Amino acid sequence: MPANLTPQYLAAEQAFKQAKTIEEKIAALEEMLAVIPKHKGTEKLQADIKTRLSKLRDESERRTKAGRVDPFLVPKEGAGQVVLLGFPNVGKSALVGALTRARVVVADYPFSTSLPVAGMMPYEDILIQLVDMPPVTSDGMAPGQAGTMRNADVILIVVDAGSDDCLDQLDGCLRLMRERRVLLEEAIEGVRGVTIDRCLVAANKVDIQPSTVTSVSGAAASGGLKLPGPETWSNLQGLEDPVGSSLQNLEVLREFAPKGLEIVPVSSKTGYNLDLLRRQIFDALNVIRIYSKVPGKDPDMDAPFVLRKGSTVVDMARAVHRDFPNRLKYARIWGSARFDGQSVPRDYVLQDKDVVELHLS
Repeated sequence: MPANLTPQYLAAEQAFKQAKTIEEKIAALEEMLAVIPKHKGTEKLQADIKTRLSKLRDESERRTKAGRVDPFLVPKEGAGQVVLLGFPNVGKSALVGALTRARVVVADYPFSTSLPVAGMMPYEDILIQLVDMPPVTSDGMAPGQAGTMRNADVILIVVDAGSDDCLDQLDGCLRLMRERRVLLEEAIEGVRGVTIDRCLVAANKVDIQPSTVTSVSGAAASGGLKLPGPETWSNLQGLEDPVGSSLQNLEVLREFAPKGLEIVPVSSKTGYNLDLLRRQIFDALNVIRIYSKVPGKDPDMDAPFVLRKGSTVVDMARAVHRDFPNRLKYARIWGSARFDGQSVPRDYVLQDKDVVELHLS
């Protein structure tokens, strides 16, 4: 029986042949196994892929035990992991420094970041991990960098909105992500990577002072501001460069960026729109916060459980303790239910900031 291999499989196979690291080879084999047509004609090929996967994973584990630690391996912490990607001098490190308390190196020369630097970004009552990565170039990225990005929950692409080649920066980042099998056309079970809806663009160096925005648009200057609409640009573009040019470049980015890719104008220098960026990052993580309540007591509002959107009461019970789903009878909900304290079944779909009281047998 002919194998009838799909173009998607052949592309993954080509990526395996071009892979230079064990991590890249494992990622390519995982994709090959996930997308290969499942029928009798491919049984031998599937077995061969599984054998090669097993050997590579064993080799990776042996290297780890021998002390050969991957410097690009960043364990996940907090409510999600966001990896930053960008060309030299776009302000990635400055942005991480402004959003977290990480000790990043901010310099006006390229490649001041040579290894990943992680920091925790506060967002309301949770922490989100940001990982500053070495810059990429049009020729590629550091070995091991793609593996970290495949494991990320969200990719934050940073471009310099004050530079006339900001669109080339964005296109270059997206091209590298596709070439290294980081950016997937669609989510595939068992294949690590991100889809376009799990990517954000921070158009940095839009160095507007929030007070300037207030005087022009009447918006509150408390943070989380969106860029003023075109009707106010004539006033803002009268400001001295690079603010005026960054607004024009931003319009180009918005016009030619792929559909579904959110672009957030920010300034790590003035703090402009950083609150909006925090919220967009949280939304891109596709998670919800659930607070637990012991019957007869006040809810614990200090340490929410972080679950994927679409999670049910059973998922919440499992997050509390692995034995709870088997003992769960029902739950009471405050928040998204029709009325506070309403009893709901096990398959009730939870919403962000629900308070859940589990009742067990």
